[in-house]
Amino acid sequence: MAVQFFTSSNPLGSTFRLLGQFRKQEKALTSGPNVKTAIDEYNRLHSTESADERNANYKILVNSYYDLATLFYEWGWGSSFHFAHRQKFESFAESIRKHEYFLASKLNLTKEKRDNDVKLHILDVGCGIGGPMRNICRFTGCDITGITLNEYQVRRGNELCINEFGSNPPCRSIQGDFMKMEKLESDSFDAAYAIEATCHAPNRATCYREIFRVLKPGAIFACYEWCVTDKYNPKNSDHCLIKKQIEEGDGLPDLAATSVCSEALVEAGFELLEEGDMALAKAHYPWYLPLTPSWNPFTQRFQFNWLGLKLTKYALKTMEFLWLA
Repeated sequence: MAVQFFTSSNPLGSTFRLLGQFRKQEKALTSGPNVKTAIDEYNRLHSTESADERNANYKILVNSYYDLATLFYEWGWGSSFHFAHRQKFESFAESIRKHEYFLASKLNLTKEKRDNDVKLHILDVGCGIGGPMRNICRFTGCDITGITLNEYQVRRGNELCINEFGSNPPCRSIQGDFMKMEKLESDSFDAAYAIEATCHAPNRATCYREIFRVLKPGAIFACYEWCVTDKYNPKNSDHCLIKKQIEEGDGLPDLAATSVCSEALVEAGFELLEEGDMALAKAHYPWYLPLTPSWNPFTQRFQFNWLGLKLTKYALKTMEFLWLA
């Protein structure tokens, strides 16, 4: 209750919304007839060390993951499903927006281009429920189309766009596979971006080639990508365990090396203008801080200490018993 009344968070409102969405979401699953089936299939695909089957069945893997995780992401994290490093003076929400605005600043959306009568059209590749899309839409004044594989995310994203902008929003989500964007015409976008999304692709070059196809000549694609660096050692059991846990926790078929992604961009037809490791960015708080345990009951990090883990476990069991989860 202290968090509800003495912070800017609204955990009670978020929780009531979450409970209200449970039933509607379960009836609209695209990954299986019920939650248990979706969970079992997701766990099965991640039960082997080889990524071959996960890559071959990436649509099932990703749909299962986001059918199960999207509600909880929005409840516990917000509508922007990504990380960000944070300065001492910033709130979590401010750091998330800054991370998005920084990427948008790389799209070469000059004032001369934006002053044209026709709005610039940007593609959000793997838009989730559209948190970054709506923020970047406000930041740039451009028209944005987001594409995501998961049907629930499309419905929820468009609902939030209408809630924010009205009945004719300047941004919208469509359902589609960014490995083969059949609904999108070639040479039709002035810029494109992806935020921790194309890591779900089974083949980076194929994915980047599709993005290159829909961009106008000379347009820029800016991307935050989950990668393993050259320091990763596949013979080191600790490295392998961390990589595997990230893949399981984020619905990824297989994490690629930074060099693989860079080479795939060039292979797809792009000229590589800039690359870097965002984990090395100077910041007071690192990007992974929200995932570390804390005994401060006013933060979501409390759930990661031993007591918080137990409370979360039994809260979920109680919700299952009451048919709320």
